[in-house]
Amino acid sequence: MDTLWEILQHPATWGFAAGLVLTFFTWKSSLGAKRELRRENKRLNGELRDLQNHLNTQLKINASGNDSIQKKVDELKEQNETLRVNLAALQNKPGRNEMRQLHTMESAVRLMREQAPGFASAWEQAVRQAEAEYEESAKGLKKLVRRVISLPGPSENSDEKDSDKD
Repeated sequence: MDTLWEILQHPATWGFAAGLVLTFFTWKSSLGAKRELRRENKRLNGELRDLQNHLNTQLKINASGNDSIQKKVDELKEQNETLRVNLAALQNKPGRNEMRQLHTMESAVRLMREQAPGFASAWEQAVRQAEAEYEESAKGLKKLVRRVISLPGPSENSDEKDSDKD
């Protein structure tokens, strides 16, 4: 026991003991910090998973929205093309020019009766005026007003008169 007492009284033993105590507290502190870092790492990994899930969900929603918008755009383009083709076909419909000419002649005769019966120059002037009137009514503001108010157009007037004769 004396030997043990001498070893404990030696200054190197006290230094060694102090070093061991410091090492123990440092080791214990590092274990606590390591545990805290593991918990923080788990929390951050869970948050990262949540953010990735949210991002995936958002991307799926955007993709489905973009797909539906693209489908609608394609449908509208198809409808536009169909309407364009139908309009071109209706404008080139047989009999359209004849109806225009009939309307022009009818208007010219009406104007001729009012202005100067019996004069050929007045007749030609009335025909030109009727053609110009028809052209104006077939395009521009008169056409727009006629569509909005839904007044019968020049060709519709002729159709009604033809149907009245039948």
